[in-house]
Amino acid sequence: MATNSYYDPSDLRKFENITEWSKELGTKFFDYYGKVFEEGALTAREKSLIALAVSHVVKCPYCIDSYTKDGLQRGITKEEMMEAVHVGAAIESGSTLVHGVQMMNKYNKLSM
Repeated sequence: MATNSYYDPSDLRKFENITEWSKELGTKFFDYYGKVFEEGALTAREKSLIALAVSHVVKCPYCIDSYTKDGLQRGITKEEMMEAVHVGAAIESGSTLVHGVQMMNKYNKLSM
């Protein structure tokens, strides 16, 4: 049984084509992207793990595929990957919950 998905994994290979409709901005993006992932204060391995966690938070299946593969190539273990995903989930959950303070403040103000 074939399943259809909005996301086509083969589209990831077409990512570089974004420069076709906006060469200047696409090129600037790829220059920036490449620079960000160069070794610096953080290793390429650390940056890959961060990218994997962020990929889950922003829910990008292309990025998840890409940085899972990249992480494997950099020797990141499945346990490290899952721990990074949990860190991302905790931050995302905390971000949602801390906005509950805004709701509580508004409720208290309106119910006076």
